[in-house]
Amino acid sequence: MALRPTQSRGKRVPGPARLLALGQEFVKFGAVGGLGIFVNLGVFNICRGATGLPVVRCSVIATVVAIAFNYLGLRYFTYRDRDKRHRSREVVLFAVFSVVGLVIENGVLYAATYGLGLASPFLSNLFKFVGIGTATLFRFWSYRAWVFRALPGHDPRRGGGPRHGDPSNNTSNPAAYQPETTAPPP
Repeated sequence: MALRPTQSRGKRVPGPARLLALGQEFVKFGAVGGLGIFVNLGVFNICRGATGLPVVRCSVIATVVAIAFNYLGLRYFTYRDRDKRHRSREVVLFAVFSVVGLVIENGVLYAATYGLGLASPFLSNLFKFVGIGTATLFRFWSYRAWVFRALPGHDPRRGGGPRHGDPSNNTSNPAAYQPETTAPPP
C-alpha cells in the first residue's frame, strides 16, 4: 500500500507543534468567521427591518452575503498558503459545503420560528446565532478537509511549506531530481 506524505500506517499522535498550528488556523478561521457573523446578523436585521420578508427568507439572504464575505476572507487570509491550482474545484466545493451550512444554520431558525413559535426579534437573533454556531463546526471541518487542502509537503511544524527559491520546492526548480518519476543517477 503506497502512502501519501500526509498518511501514516498507525494512529498519528499530534505533537505540540501540530496542535499549535491547528490552533493558529482555528484563530484565523474564527477571526474571519467573527466578522462574517457581524455581516450575517447585520444584513439579517437590516432585511427584517427594511422589508416585509419572512424571517427565514431574510436569514437566507444574510447567510448568502456572509458566505461570499467569508470565502474572500478564508481564501486570502486564513488559507492563503493552501493549494490554489484548482480554484474552480475549490469554489464548487466551497459552495456545496456552504449550502449544507446554510441549511443547518437556517434549519435551526426555521424550527424555532415555525416549529416552536418563537418569533420575537430577540429570539430570532438568538436562534440565528445558535444556527451559525452549529453550522460553523461543520464548515470548519469541511473547508479544512475538502476545500482549502494543504499543499503536498506542507509541514505546519516548520511554519509552512517550501518557499519560492527553496530547492525542495519543485515549482521553483522544475528540473529537480524526483525519484518517483526519473531514473536514479548512474
